[in-house]
Amino acid sequence: MPNTNLEITQKAMEDFKKIQRHMLIARKENATETYESLKDEYIYLKSFLNVAGVNLTELDKIKE
Repeated sequence: MPNTNLEITQKAMEDFKKIQRHMLIARKENATETYESLKDEYIYLKSFLNVAGVNLTELDKIKE
């Protein structure tokens, strides 16, 4: 279990990267329902990382 803010942020960044990868695959496969479902998690993680002070300029491949 994460016990520091850095570990929590690192876990969120890993999840963000994973969600983006799945969203890009869903977009490529034209899986719109899957994409929209993943988008909810993407927005949540993006918001969390912004509040944590993570600069997503280079990390965000989706740009929504």
